[in-house]
Amino acid sequence: MENVSFENMPAVVTEILKTVERLEVMIANLQKVETDETELLNVHEAAAFLKISVPAIYTKVSRREIPVSKPGRRLYFSKSKLIEWISASKLKTQNEMLKEAQLKMKGYRKHFGS
Repeated sequence: MENVSFENMPAVVTEILKTVERLEVMIANLQKVETDETELLNVHEAAAFLKISVPAIYTKVSRREIPVSKPGRRLYFSKSKLIEWISASKLKTQNEMLKEAQLKMKGYRKHFGS
């Protein structure tokens, strides 16, 4: 940082105020994102969020494939839980499957002495 003198003090204070304003905007945006992730969705909102049909949602609920809360007769879906569920359902790449197979083969070789 440059030396601050009495002459350039107003410019430095102005720059500090601009930086504080930018930080306030960033914090407000972060709080909004956190609120969005903890938001509860109904069946129609969850279907729109996942881009699947409402009957598909009901099918997944009945098969217990999707995280859901059911206080009373209504279904509620946590947006953050749905995001976690989508991430956990990720398909493995060929490299990941190959590494898993190699690790299993090492275990079999140690066990059977090949």
